[in-house]
Amino acid sequence: MEYSVSEIAAICGGTFCGEDVTVRSVMADSRRSVARDGAALFVAIRGRNHDGHDHIGELYRRGVRGFMVEREVDASAWPGAGFVRVNKSLAGLQALAAHYRLSFSGTVVGITGSSGKTTVKEWIAQAAPEGVSLFRSPRSYNSQLGVPLSILMMTGNEDIALIEAGISRPGEMDRLAAIIRPDVGVFTHLGPEHGENFQSDRQKMREKAQLFATCRSIVYCGGEPLIEEALRAKAPEAELRDALPYECLLPEEGEDGVARRNKALVTAFYDAVGVPPATVVPKLSELQPVAVRLGMREGIAGSIIVTDMNNTDANSLPMALDYLTGVAGSREKVLIMSDIPFSPMPDWELYGKVGAMVRSAGIGRFVGVGERISACRDAFGAGSEFYRTAEEFIRHCTQDSIAGRAILLRGNSDTGVIRILHQLDRRSHTTVLEVDLDAMRHNLNHYRALVGDGVKMMAMVKASCYGNGNFEVADMLDKQGVNYLAVAFADEGVTLREKGIAMPIVVLNADSDSFALMVANRLEPEIYNFRSLERFIAAVRDAGETSWPVHIKIDTGMHRLGFRMEDMPELAAFLRREAGAVAARSVFSHLAAADMPEEDGFTRSQIDYFRRTVQALADGLGYRPLMHILNTAGMERFPEARFDMCRLGIGLYGVSCTEGEALRPVSRLLTRIVQVKELAQSETVGYGRSGKLARDSRLATIPIGYADGLDRRLGCGNWSVLVNGRPAPIVGRICMDSCMVDVTGMNVSEGDEVTVFGSTPGNTVSDMAVLLGTIPYEIMTSVSERVKRIYLKE
Repeated sequence: MEYSVSEIAAICGGTFCGEDVTVRSVMADSRRSVARDGAALFVAIRGRNHDGHDHIGELYRRGVRGFMVEREVDASAWPGAGFVRVNKSLAGLQALAAHYRLSFSGTVVGITGSSGKTTVKEWIAQAAPEGVSLFRSPRSYNSQLGVPLSILMMTGNEDIALIEAGISRPGEMDRLAAIIRPDVGVFTHLGPEHGENFQSDRQKMREKAQLFATCRSIVYCGGEPLIEEALRAKAPEAELRDALPYECLLPEEGEDGVARRNKALVTAFYDAVGVPPATVVPKLSELQPVAVRLGMREGIAGSIIVTDMNNTDANSLPMALDYLTGVAGSREKVLIMSDIPFSPMPDWELYGKVGAMVRSAGIGRFVGVGERISACRDAFGAGSEFYRTAEEFIRHCTQDSIAGRAILLRGNSDTGVIRILHQLDRRSHTTVLEVDLDAMRHNLNHYRALVGDGVKMMAMVKASCYGNGNFEVADMLDKQGVNYLAVAFADEGVTLREKGIAMPIVVLNADSDSFALMVANRLEPEIYNFRSLERFIAAVRDAGETSWPVHIKIDTGMHRLGFRMEDMPELAAFLRREAGAVAARSVFSHLAAADMPEEDGFTRSQIDYFRRTVQALADGLGYRPLMHILNTAGMERFPEARFDMCRLGIGLYGVSCTEGEALRPVSRLLTRIVQVKELAQSETVGYGRSGKLARDSRLATIPIGYADGLDRRLGCGNWSVLVNGRPAPIVGRICMDSCMVDVTGMNVSEGDEVTVFGSTPGNTVSDMAVLLGTIPYEIMTSVSERVKRIYLKE
């Protein structure tokens, strides 16, 4: 794309002021790298928890000279910059993308569905015939913001543009359809995802079908009258091409039904645009898995590793580099990248483009692994390193060259990046806990919408974020504008400070031995009696500090810690007298039974007692600190008590007594089969011969045991893991480091993935808690530290 700022103003119906600069790219995230020529348009978008206008000065200093804004600006204060002022920046961006789309002469393909969109998009690209120039939207750029950004990334001379579109509520697809205007449509699947905002599957399908009104052909999987009815109603003149008959053309490879369905969609799509199945089918056996998310984990020697595996798209490299920048902090950034196996560009052009991206991102050290990227070393800066194979890199890799760095590892699994990852990974345990940061962000925003604007949010990150990690979760919450973090003990807060978390942190179990450490690390204590208040004031004075924030705990009936109503006159007088040392930032209490409807009378008495106690303290102080009493269940059930702030705990991690359908599961405990064996009916399994076989059986051993947090009571058939999506009960007692599961009648082999708990009904952490007669908190916090955490992000 190439527009002057005044042209953009005319297209978007906005007003122009300042210098009429030319822009060639668009950005909406201030953390994105800026091209050296500065020819980018920054779209300042205001959201619930952020405002892009706050970053205009920073971006101007970094060389950006084009801006789309919603506020009045004084252009004379920004010499050389041009501004487009519109009513809504997102609408302006969408109008610009719609205009640019009309100039595209190739075939635009709109892809939507409940699931499988990204996989089908990437597989269409991988299966592209020789000589076909193809663009696809990066990763899951399928939202109201992602779609226009994707359209504006097109060079305009591609033969085919694959644009993914996703919606979560009615009305959204109308806007996306007006931007994409697809010539060919692909509908992947209708499933339960995002169903909470639609009245029925019929309504959801009709909304999704809005994308296809301009299509001449639509590819879909038949067998569902609801789908065909909606497609025919929205695009009555379009050819509807059912992909299911194409499955008979596919080779039998022991795949699951979803993979075969997606490959059939790919084959049917190419047939619809004139490429015969005989050309496409041979390529299907070479399709690579699609990684739609970035992963992050701890590396050796204090490094952190961001993984971008099986990604074949150069267009999505800037997003991965920006994520690396976001988590790197002051660490040197390193990119280790293998050959890109699928691209219509000649290598010199492809790696020239990659080299420019690397330079823009401020990468301190670039490592290329592979024959093709090594042959294009001139596209990269001086000091870059190149190795023909992963083994050659591993031989030359030292701890000193990795120590303390932030590393992006990117490439296809066939190129050896998995072996490099094993070399750099701090933990080698096969069992991992996957933590979905995008799901966590979704849950946070759900509760924010529930409590409404003006109510602050404190996120509970104690006990390593309920077993999910610490810095990675805290960093995401910080970027999402959460007001406070809460930890149990000072050491947890110190760890977050050492890792670069600067936002306010409250310590809920603040003991006097840790007060000096808390002041040294800018941590704010819960104060629950006069003794702790006196000792904390002494620590503040010893450090030469003043007006330190404290959080006053009221005992409203939990009877664990806290002041009572009768303490308020003395407490108010104490705080007034010591106002130079400390200041009451908030007053709070905790509900004992907010998730138990049968105890609602008691809960309301707690809320009433809290309200009266805080008023008594405020009367004595002459001001009222922030009030908060609601935990996750309280937010869901007692809207009258949301006050100034709420504390989000277990709901952030996807567990709720009332909001379960609206939340997304955050964590999956995964392992892999390390051995499969056939046993006769006469055999027994495990310690104490407790696993008695009732038939000839096939058993698999998995490397997870009670030392990893797998409760021994789950053994002897009480719990079933999922192997390739099918339940496999645990046989015999659970060992310290392993257990055995029954896979009789299943097509499994060593290395197959096993889900210990995840999102499938019957296999969730809540299901496990019910079986054990406990609560999900205990299950989550019991996952051992030796189990490596992998953080996933779109």
